[in-house]
Amino acid sequence: MRHTPVLLNEVIENLNLKKGAKVIDCTLGDGGHSEAILEHIGLRGKLLGLDADPESILRAKRFLYRFEDQIVFARENFSNLENIAKENDFVSVDAILFDLGWSSPQFAERSRGFSFDKDEPLNMRYDNRCQVFGSENCVDASLIINEYSLEDLIWIFKNYGEEELSREIAEEILSERKIKRIATSRELTEVILKVYRKKLRTDKEIPWIGGIHPATKVFQALRIAVNNELEILKNTLPLAFELLNKGGRLAVISFHSLEDRIVKQFFQSLPYAKSKIITKKPISASEEEIKINPRARSAKLRVIEKI
Repeated sequence: MRHTPVLLNEVIENLNLKKGAKVIDCTLGDGGHSEAILEHIGLRGKLLGLDADPESILRAKRFLYRFEDQIVFARENFSNLENIAKENDFVSVDAILFDLGWSSPQFAERSRGFSFDKDEPLNMRYDNRCQVFGSENCVDASLIINEYSLEDLIWIFKNYGEEELSREIAEEILSERKIKRIATSRELTEVILKVYRKKLRTDKEIPWIGGIHPATKVFQALRIAVNNELEILKNTLPLAFELLNKGGRLAVISFHSLEDRIVKQFFQSLPYAKSKIITKKPISASEEEIKINPRARSAKLRVIEKI
């Protein structure tokens, strides 16, 4: 199954693509956005596609094979954007895209504990190379859950997941891990559900909260912490803006308030003499798109132009 790119038409329209343009897709995924971009920039256009996940690179190559002479693939986190752009002659580009969401295959096929619907080892790393070659900075979700302090867990769940029961869940995790290590996504999910059942005084297997699974926010928080997502985004947006030619546009699709706030604040911090915010308010998915692709419901697109 190929991931369906969100806000595809809106991205293409607002990037204002021209024939022969040079574009960077910082979050390649299955290449859905890149495919549409390549179709619009024509045979003289070039695209640099980044993704930290090696499996995403392989999938994208399969989907984008007909553009092989126009696209450069880089298995890298976009935190290395500046160096990658220099190495591949993409230091002056016409458009840059960040899609900060998750592709369905990354949840369903990676077996890294991203989903609370599965029973997989707690990992949540985009790039597993540090586990192969060894690194003192190789943090995964299992290490956080089983070794971080109570206060650290509370901070992560509260600040990265906006979880209202951060303390209760953290306390239950410490209680459980005294008995045995919490090793899988299902074991962690059950700890979270146990807290919510007690809080809501229910015996339901899954006490849904406003249509959201109770484990959603904790899993989001862990994924952000493991991959240092917010700090990397803060540090990379200014680098991306500098790579743009005059008239070039930077587009960012975010999926939760923490990301959107970072993007909004960065756009607003740029001087009026050098930038023009194209989207005064973020663009959201239409009801028609949400019916076809429910995950688009939380997507927000912001675009800025360099002048």
